[in-house]
Amino acid sequence: MPTTDRTYDLVLFGATGFTGGLTADYLARNVPDGCRWALAGRNRAKLEDVRSRLARVDPALAELPLLQADAADEASLRAVAEQTRVVATTVGPFVQYGGPLVAACAEAGTAYADLTGESEFVDKTYVAHHARAVETGARIVHACGFDSIPHDLGALFTVQQLPEGVPVRMRGMLRTDAAVSGGTFHSAITAFSRVREMKKAMAARREVEPRPEGRRVRAAAKRPHHDAETGYWLVPLPTIDPFIVKRSAAALDRFGPDFSYAHYAAARRLPTVVGGIVGVGLLVGAAQVGPLRDQLLKRMPQGSGPSPEKRQRSHFAMHFVAEGGGQKVHTKVSGGDPGYTETAKMLGESALCLAFDDNPPTAGQVTTATAMGQNLIDRLVAAGMRFEVV
Repeated sequence: MPTTDRTYDLVLFGATGFTGGLTADYLARNVPDGCRWALAGRNRAKLEDVRSRLARVDPALAELPLLQADAADEASLRAVAEQTRVVATTVGPFVQYGGPLVAACAEAGTAYADLTGESEFVDKTYVAHHARAVETGARIVHACGFDSIPHDLGALFTVQQLPEGVPVRMRGMLRTDAAVSGGTFHSAITAFSRVREMKKAMAARREVEPRPEGRRVRAAAKRPHHDAETGYWLVPLPTIDPFIVKRSAAALDRFGPDFSYAHYAAARRLPTVVGGIVGVGLLVGAAQVGPLRDQLLKRMPQGSGPSPEKRQRSHFAMHFVAEGGGQKVHTKVSGGDPGYTETAKMLGESALCLAFDDNPPTAGQVTTATAMGQNLIDRLVAAGMRFEVV
């Protein structure tokens, strides 16, 4: 569907939340001249508060348009989707609140970007809306934050350092010291409590999603072990990231005829690994018990997050080691606070990339590597993230 006659280039939905507010701050400083953008959310008064804060950065933003829309009000979401070329959203947990907005964008032919790391939600939206998005030309791009841009674009950057048309074996290893916000914590606990639903959604997607023809793509990790080459203790990381990398590899021939990927958390010391495994296990167990789950969620309410001082001290580094065509390469994607400062940057640049760059022709549910690829890598490098060969 044509989108050149839309009122806005970009609408940010959820700007009154913690990460949404950081994304609004980022866009206020980085949208190009002439960009027509707006804020959308449920509470008009809170949107006005955000706009007032942004106007202190740029007085012209005192007139930034505000669109009132509720994640549970399909008519209001349709109105937003039909007015803009791109919607970026931070409203989660996405499995609870995200579906109607994806549906509205798929129907309107509007590009969509979010921050979800919830694989159940991503699989459900593929089954429900991918085919319609292909028909309308909508690009539905999930995981445009720390889940899963450093992993997805990092894997693409890494295979670009190897010969083309060869089998590739790759492992990714994450190191970070970041804290989490209330919204991220709620999304994680929700996902931990829905393992059965997640498996059901994954199975439903497998029934309808085509496999790459003439190529093989796998994502599987070993048990916890010590990696002699890097010196790290590695633990399989049960996040959405390896699934995203696998889907990019299935869609892009540049990953070679036979691609395998293993995804890990990395630590220098064994006690750190053991403590992490125990901690995650306790959270997963508690998430299965309703009263315990409720108590956990009350301890970190949505809208809260780490202080600016904590974010300033935080960092991440995603290492990749890959072999193919008789060559081996070690790369690294790194930056500052991954969950919030860098995530706001990643979502903001993804939305701007979808709105303004000459991207590959895609439609339907696609990954960041497939939808934007090198264009988004270039944007993030210009914004201060590092993609480098070690």
